[in-house]
Amino acid sequence: MKAPMFELPYLDNPHETFNLNDYIGKKVIILTFWVSWCPDCSRDLPKKEQFYKTMRHDNIEMVTINVPGRERDESEAHKFQEQFLTQPVLKDNGREVYDQYESDGVPTTILIDLEGNIVGHFGDQDDFVEVIKIVGDYFPAQ
Repeated sequence: MKAPMFELPYLDNPHETFNLNDYIGKKVIILTFWVSWCPDCSRDLPKKEQFYKTMRHDNIEMVTINVPGRERDESEAHKFQEQFLTQPVLKDNGREVYDQYESDGVPTTILIDLEGNIVGHFGDQDDFVEVIKIVGDYFPAQ
Protein backbone atom coordinates (compact mmCIF):
# COMPACT_ATOMS: atom_id res chain seq x y z
CA MET A 1 0.00 0.00 0.00
CA LYS A 2 1.29 3.45 -0.91
CA ALA A 3 1.73 5.83 2.00
CA PRO A 4 -0.75 8.72 1.95
CA MET A 5 1.16 11.95 1.30
CA PHE A 6 0.77 14.78 3.78
CA GLU A 7 2.18 18.13 4.80
CA LEU A 8 1.97 19.10 8.46
CA PRO A 9 3.34 21.91 10.61
CA TYR A 10 5.95 21.34 13.27
CA LEU A 11 4.49 21.37 16.78
CA ASP A 12 7.07 23.87 18.05
CA ASN A 13 7.14 25.97 14.86
CA PRO A 14 3.73 26.06 13.13
CA HIS A 15 5.07 28.36 10.38
CA GLU A 16 7.32 25.59 9.01
CA THR A 17 6.01 22.37 7.55
CA PHE A 18 7.19 18.84 6.86
CA ASN A 19 6.15 17.42 3.49
CA LEU A 20 6.42 13.63 3.30
CA ASN A 21 6.79 13.73 -0.48
CA ASP A 22 10.16 15.51 -0.06
CA TYR A 23 11.61 12.36 1.58
CA ILE A 24 10.22 9.63 -0.68
CA GLY A 25 13.04 8.12 -2.73
CA LYS A 26 15.66 9.56 -0.38
CA LYS A 27 15.08 7.97 3.03
CA VAL A 28 13.25 5.22 4.86
CA ILE A 29 10.72 6.97 7.10
CA ILE A 30 9.59 6.00 10.58
CA LEU A 31 6.42 7.83 11.65
CA THR A 32 5.05 7.55 15.17
CA PHE A 33 1.63 8.89 16.16
CA TRP A 34 1.32 9.77 19.87
CA VAL A 35 -0.47 11.75 22.59
CA SER A 36 0.95 13.08 25.85
CA TRP A 37 -1.39 11.25 28.26
CA CYS A 38 -0.71 7.76 26.87
CA PRO A 39 1.30 5.40 29.15
CA ASP A 40 2.29 3.23 26.17
CA CYS A 41 3.63 6.33 24.38
CA SER A 42 5.65 7.18 27.49
CA ARG A 43 7.30 3.75 27.27
CA ASP A 44 7.66 3.66 23.49
CA LEU A 45 8.93 7.13 22.60
CA PRO A 46 12.02 7.12 24.86
CA LYS A 47 13.24 3.98 23.02
CA LYS A 48 12.72 5.68 19.70
CA GLU A 49 14.37 8.84 20.98
CA GLN A 50 17.45 6.84 22.02
CA PHE A 51 17.59 5.26 18.57
CA TYR A 52 17.15 8.69 16.96
CA LYS A 53 20.07 10.11 18.92
CA THR A 54 22.41 7.27 17.91
CA MET A 55 21.38 6.50 14.32
CA ARG A 56 22.86 7.76 11.07
CA HIS A 57 20.44 10.29 9.65
CA ASP A 58 21.47 10.06 6.01
CA ASN A 59 19.27 7.01 5.25
CA ILE A 60 16.44 7.23 7.77
CA GLU A 61 14.05 10.00 8.76
CA MET A 62 12.25 9.65 12.08
CA VAL A 63 9.25 11.87 12.70
CA THR A 64 6.64 11.84 15.43
CA ILE A 65 3.13 13.20 14.97
CA ASN A 66 1.08 14.47 17.88
CA VAL A 67 -2.64 13.80 17.37
CA PRO A 68 -4.59 16.79 18.75
CA GLY A 69 -7.86 15.02 17.95
CA ARG A 70 -6.96 12.48 20.66
CA GLU A 71 -5.09 14.86 22.98
CA ARG A 72 -6.75 15.95 26.22
CA ASP A 73 -4.87 19.24 26.46
CA GLU A 74 -2.73 20.51 23.57
CA SER A 75 -0.38 22.34 25.95
CA GLU A 76 0.59 18.95 27.37
CA ALA A 77 1.90 17.93 23.94
CA HIS A 78 4.33 20.87 24.02
CA LYS A 79 5.50 19.92 27.51
CA PHE A 80 5.99 16.29 26.45
CA GLN A 81 8.05 17.36 23.44
CA GLU A 82 10.23 19.69 25.50
CA GLN A 83 10.91 17.00 28.09
CA PHE A 84 11.40 13.92 25.95
CA LEU A 85 11.84 14.51 22.21
CA THR A 86 14.61 15.95 20.06
CA GLN A 87 13.39 14.27 16.87
CA PRO A 88 11.02 16.27 14.66
CA VAL A 89 7.48 16.55 16.07
CA LEU A 90 4.59 17.39 13.77
CA LYS A 91 1.05 18.42 14.65
CA ASP A 92 -1.75 16.52 12.94
CA ASN A 93 -4.81 18.37 11.70
CA GLY A 94 -7.13 16.92 14.37
CA ARG A 95 -6.95 13.22 13.42
CA GLU A 96 -6.64 13.63 9.66
CA VAL A 97 -3.27 11.96 8.96
CA TYR A 98 -3.75 9.54 11.89
CA ASP A 99 -6.98 8.34 10.21
CA GLN A 100 -5.43 8.24 6.71
CA TYR A 101 -2.88 5.77 8.08
CA GLU A 102 -5.68 3.65 9.59
CA SER A 103 -4.34 4.07 13.10
CA ASP A 104 -6.52 2.69 15.87
CA GLY A 105 -4.44 3.46 18.92
CA VAL A 106 -1.39 5.26 20.20
CA PRO A 107 1.41 4.83 19.76
CA THR A 108 1.14 3.72 16.16
CA THR A 109 4.36 3.41 14.17
CA ILE A 110 4.41 3.36 10.37
CA LEU A 111 7.45 2.32 8.36
CA ILE A 112 7.67 3.69 4.81
CA ASP A 113 10.24 2.39 2.34
CA LEU A 114 12.18 4.36 -0.28
CA GLU A 115 9.43 3.85 -2.88
CA GLY A 116 6.76 5.30 -0.58
CA ASN A 117 5.18 1.96 0.35
CA ILE A 118 4.01 1.18 3.86
CA VAL A 119 6.10 -1.84 4.85
CA GLY A 120 5.27 -1.89 8.55
CA HIS A 121 2.30 -0.89 10.70
CA PHE A 122 2.88 -1.34 14.43
CA GLY A 123 0.49 -0.79 17.32
CA ASP A 124 0.85 -0.10 21.01
CA GLN A 125 1.71 -3.70 21.90
CA ASP A 126 4.45 -4.14 19.27
CA ASP A 127 8.09 -3.96 20.26
CA PHE A 128 10.28 -1.29 18.65
CA VAL A 129 12.89 -4.01 18.05
CA GLU A 130 10.58 -5.32 15.30
CA VAL A 131 10.69 -1.94 13.59
CA ILE A 132 14.49 -1.88 13.81
CA LYS A 133 14.69 -5.38 12.27
CA ILE A 134 12.72 -4.27 9.21
CA VAL A 135 14.75 -1.07 8.88
CA GLY A 136 17.92 -3.17 9.10
CA ASP A 137 16.79 -5.20 6.09
CA TYR A 138 17.14 -2.05 3.96
CA PHE A 139 20.68 -1.39 5.11
CA PRO A 140 22.64 -4.66 5.30
CA ALA A 141 25.99 -4.66 7.07
CA GLN A 142 28.86 -3.77 4.76
